[in-house]
Amino acid sequence: MSLPIEDYALISDCFTGALVGKDGSIDWLCLPRYDSQSLFGALLGTEDHGRWQLAPADPDASSTRHYDGDTMILVTHWTTPDGEVEVTDAMPMGDGRADVVRRVRGIKGTVRMEQDLRLRFGYATAIPWVRKDHTEHPPSLIAVAGPDAVVVRGAALHPTDHSHAGVFDIEAGETVDLSLTWFRSHRKTPKPLDIDVALEKTRAWWIQWAKQDIHTGHYRQEVVRSLLILRALTHFQTGGIVAAATTSLPEQFGGERNWDYRYVWLRDASLTISVLLAHGYNDYVDHWRGWLLRAVAGDPADVQIMYGLSGERDLAERLITSLPGYQGASPVRIGNEASNQFQADVIGEVMLALDHGRLNGVEETRFSWALQRALMGYLEEHWREPDHGIWEIRGEPKFFTHSRVLVWAAFDRAVRAVEEHGLEGPVDQWRKLRDEVAADVEANGFDHERNTYVQAFHSTEVDASLLQLAQVGYCDWDDPRMLGTVRAIEEDLLRDGLLVRYRTETGVDGLPPGEHPFLACSFWLVEQYARSGREDDARELMDRLVGFANDVGMLSEEYDVKAHTHVGNTPQALTHLTLVRAADAMAEVAGRGPASGRD
Repeated sequence: MSLPIEDYALISDCFTGALVGKDGSIDWLCLPRYDSQSLFGALLGTEDHGRWQLAPADPDASSTRHYDGDTMILVTHWTTPDGEVEVTDAMPMGDGRADVVRRVRGIKGTVRMEQDLRLRFGYATAIPWVRKDHTEHPPSLIAVAGPDAVVVRGAALHPTDHSHAGVFDIEAGETVDLSLTWFRSHRKTPKPLDIDVALEKTRAWWIQWAKQDIHTGHYRQEVVRSLLILRALTHFQTGGIVAAATTSLPEQFGGERNWDYRYVWLRDASLTISVLLAHGYNDYVDHWRGWLLRAVAGDPADVQIMYGLSGERDLAERLITSLPGYQGASPVRIGNEASNQFQADVIGEVMLALDHGRLNGVEETRFSWALQRALMGYLEEHWREPDHGIWEIRGEPKFFTHSRVLVWAAFDRAVRAVEEHGLEGPVDQWRKLRDEVAADVEANGFDHERNTYVQAFHSTEVDASLLQLAQVGYCDWDDPRMLGTVRAIEEDLLRDGLLVRYRTETGVDGLPPGEHPFLACSFWLVEQYARSGREDDARELMDRLVGFANDVGMLSEEYDVKAHTHVGNTPQALTHLTLVRAADAMAEVAGRGPASGRD
């Protein structure tokens, strides 16, 4: 059975990533991209669905682990009665290959190490044909299944019931290197990697990247780790940013809320870009903007809310039965039906990110501004339609207040582009529509009796997404209406001191009720507290939230307070980017951090 979600750590080469458990097992790996089919799928099943375990043979061995400084290289220190070893897990950067490296270094005494390698291609639908290459010493293993192949090098392995096992002893001062390299099966086997060079190059790349960060607040360590995770989730070549590294980790055991997050949401990617901009990573705007231009190329009417890592449009959702689900939680979904939804807020998120780029000196190109004008033209035609909202409800579309406010933000940033940056566009029309949207929100999206904005027009429910109203500049942080909204959110949505997104009991999302607190919403609340003068409340909640991170600083989508465990897909980009925003807000209020620019 797979481990608790918080027992996994991510290693990445910015093309894909592997989840390594505290037990030394790689239980999730899709090659060559995050959204490829799995090679190791034990996370969503058992060891027979694919894994690569490397650990001391002694069942009583204990371990601690950490990242190697500001990198995505994982170091696990094992202690046994007979000695100590250190295992370094990494995915080397920069050469276009898809490698996993596992270096074992003897620290003290002699430790017997065991390997259990179970290769299962295609979401565990294909056990590969495996042969040994005796031209290498020790012989390498070459495994082939259809279009995919891997070569495994290092300590000797022997076959045993559709898996491969091996044992080796390592003494203090010795090093044993293991590696797995993916390649297309019709091509030649890649040459062995120079692991010394690869590890040093990878370590230097990550450390150099992290040095650009300019956060100086109390939560600098958490901010840097979150930024590194966001970078790891960003495709090195295309610039696409996946929402998480996994699919179908349950939001609710026994429920249907198991979704595939290995795709690029325009919303999440835009928010990530804004966070990276606030920390000096201006070059990522061009990279992501290029991805955006390619992804939405064509008729703006065909714009989707999410795409594949290279801008693929066909993300048809289907259920697969070859993986039984995380600890039996089914269904397992591949693809995402939400790609066909209309979510009126996403163009606003895109315009906010690109406006943030302009404020940070990123120049528009003729093509990038033409794209934005096309998106605005689409919004002009469709903003009056009900939508599925930020939470991608699978019930009937509604006039969500959050969506309307993000439509307002889109028109507002388009107006600013003309007025403040000299770009060309129908500014009078955009001003008129901006005012019309605001009037619509005030007339239909505000409960005067309770003094709060509401989830959807004419509703009495509230929604945690309303915390973004001040973030996007629709109202001030301390506006009486915003403060009333915060009070209503606290009254209705706090569960054990943390926020749920909305009351699922109302049936608004078309799914059975029940979910755990959504971590991004609580980080939004920290930001609101900090910027509206409730600094003590901000610090108390922030300390609690960062305390939910696992031993290497990773957070998933939700948190089960009673079971003290992570819930949902991991690591979650939205959770980590809202952590950074919250920490930035607290640092700015305390006068210890740079302003992140106008949102």
